[in-house]
Amino acid sequence: MAGMPTHLSPNRRRFLLTSGAAVAGTGAALALPGRRSSSGAPGTAHAQSLSRTSPARPGGRRAAPFAATTLDTAARLVGSGGYRRLAPGPGWPLVVRGELASAAAGRQDRRTALACFLQFTDLHVADVQSPLRTEYLRAGSPGSWRAQEALSVAGAVSLVEQANAVGGGPHTGRPPAFVMSTGDNIDNHSMKELEWFLTLMSGGRITPNTGDPTSFEGVQNSGLALYWHPDDTLRDQDKRRGLPAIPGYLEAAMRPVVSPGLRVPWYSTPGNHDDLPGGCLAPQDPMLAEYVTGARKLFTVPDTDVAAFAKVLKTGGDPKSTVLKEILRHNAARARTVTADERRRMFTPHEYLRAHLNPAFAGAGPVGHGYTEDHLDDDRMYYSFTVAEGVIGISIDTTYRSGHYEGSLGTGQLQWLERTLAAHSSRHYDADGRLVRNTGADDAQILVFSHHHSPSMTRRPDAARAEEKRHDGQEVIALLSRFPNVVAWINGHSHVNRITPHAHPTAARSFWEVNTASHVDYPQHARIIELVDNHDGTLSLFTTLIESAAPHRTDFDDLSSVGLASLYRELSYNAPGLAAGLTDGVHEAMAGAAKDRNTELLVHRA
Repeated sequence: MAGMPTHLSPNRRRFLLTSGAAVAGTGAALALPGRRSSSGAPGTAHAQSLSRTSPARPGGRRAAPFAATTLDTAARLVGSGGYRRLAPGPGWPLVVRGELASAAAGRQDRRTALACFLQFTDLHVADVQSPLRTEYLRAGSPGSWRAQEALSVAGAVSLVEQANAVGGGPHTGRPPAFVMSTGDNIDNHSMKELEWFLTLMSGGRITPNTGDPTSFEGVQNSGLALYWHPDDTLRDQDKRRGLPAIPGYLEAAMRPVVSPGLRVPWYSTPGNHDDLPGGCLAPQDPMLAEYVTGARKLFTVPDTDVAAFAKVLKTGGDPKSTVLKEILRHNAARARTVTADERRRMFTPHEYLRAHLNPAFAGAGPVGHGYTEDHLDDDRMYYSFTVAEGVIGISIDTTYRSGHYEGSLGTGQLQWLERTLAAHSSRHYDADGRLVRNTGADDAQILVFSHHHSPSMTRRPDAARAEEKRHDGQEVIALLSRFPNVVAWINGHSHVNRITPHAHPTAARSFWEVNTASHVDYPQHARIIELVDNHDGTLSLFTTLIESAAPHRTDFDDLSSVGLASLYRELSYNAPGLAAGLTDGVHEAMAGAAKDRNTELLVHRA
C-alpha cells in the first residue's frame, strides 16, 4: 500500500512466513507469585467490567450482552516516543455499504435475524523456541520478527474468553452459534503447536514451552542485539527504540495457561501455516524434519544468506526449500546447542485430521470440527455444514501442500464447490451466463470460508498434486458469482481488514468478500458476523470487530496472564515502523478504513 513501509505491507508475510506469531492470555491462566496485578485477582476486575448489559442504541443497534466490541471502544496509542502505551479509545462507527444493494428506510424495524457467529483468523499459536524458525531474517527486515511472539498461547486464551463473553450480536441480540477459525491456527506446523491450538479451542491446560523445561532457549536471551531481551539490560535494537526491560517476562511466558475452551461449537479451516512448516517450506523434507526436532538452532547468519532466503520467499520459487537447507548446512558451525524435542515434529495431513477427530479435543463440538472419518480416506480438508436454518457454510482448502504461502484450488475441489453450491440453489447460471433451474433444491443463503483471500490465490502448480490444474482467486469469484444466493466469502491470510464488493453485471448475482486481520499482528481483531433478512428483497451482513478480553492498559509489573495478554497487544502496536505512523489508534493500512471494520453490508436476497 502507498506510503506503508515495505516490511509492514500486507505482503510483509513474505518475510514473516517462517518467523512466527504470538498471542497472550487472561484470567483463566495462572498468576505468577510475587507479581502484583493492577486488577487484583487474575481476570476478576475485567470479568466484572464485562458483566453489564448495555441499553439498546439508536438506529436499531442492540448492545451485545456482556462483551464490549469496537463499536463501544477500541485500543488507541497515547503519548509519544519510540514506545507508546495503549489506552481505551472511542469506538468505531457502523458504516452502511450499499454498493451491491440499496439500504431502504425502515429496515431496522422489520428485519429478522438469520445467523450469528464469530470468525477467528491467523492466531499463529507458536513454539518460539523451535530450531526451524528463521528469526534471523530480521537482519534484512525489522518486521520479520515479532517482539510479542513468546506470549502466543496466553493471548489466544484471552480471545477465547472474549468470545465466551459475547452473549449476543450487537445488532440482533442473537447468541453466536459457533466460531469459525479461518486458518493459520498454528505457526510452525508442529505436533506440539497443534495440540496447543486444539486445547485452546476445546479447553484445558497448556504449557507453552518446548525443549528444556526449566529455561528459555530462543532468541530473546541469546545475547544478540538483533532481538528484544526483556529480561536483561542488553542495549538491543528494540530497547534503543524504546521497548522496556521487563524482568521475569520469559519465565512468565513459559508458565502454564488454562483455556476455558469455547462455549459454542467451533469449526476449523486450514491455512498455509497449518499445512507447511513456516507456512511455506517443504513438508516432510527429511533434513528439515530432522532439524526441527534436533539439538541445533541458528540464531544469526551472514547478510548474504538473509538476502538469498528473503529473495526466494518473495518469489516462492523454491518449493523444495533448497536455499534454506543450504543455509543450514554451511552455517552448521554457527548453530547453538538447544534441547532436542521430538514433540516439535511435523505432521501429515492425515495426522492433522486425526487430531481434530480426537474426542479429547471435541470441546463444545462438533467432533472433528467440520471434518469426519470420511475425510481421512483422501486427506480431504473441505466440507459444508449448517450455519443456521436456511443458511449453509462451505469451508474450502486453499493451501499448496508442496510448499508455498500462496493459495489455490485444484480442479477436483472446484468441481465439488460447484456441486455443493448447486445443491443449495434453486437456480444459478452456467459458465456461459445461461440460467439453470434446479427444482429439486431449496435455496439457502450461502457463506463460503477459506484461509486465503482472492488476491493471494494463484495458478502456480502444486507438486504434491501435480496431476491437478490449479485455479486462482478470480476463478473462485467467477464461480461464486454464478449463484445468486452466495452472500459472502469470509477469509484471512492478509493480516489486514478489508471488505470488497464483488459486483456482477446482473445486480442479483453479487457478494461480499470479508477479509479479516490477524490476532497476532496489529490490530489483533476477530469478527462477530450477523446475517439478517430485511424483508424488502435485501439481506444485511453485519461485521463487528472485537479485541481480546485483555484490558487496554498495561502494567509492566503485572506478569499474570491478564497482564501478559495486555502486553501482547501493546507490543504488537509498537512493531518497528508502525507506532510512528499511528494517530489516535488507527493505521488504515492494517486496521482498514472505517468501511472495512464495523459494517452493514447489503446484498440482494436470491
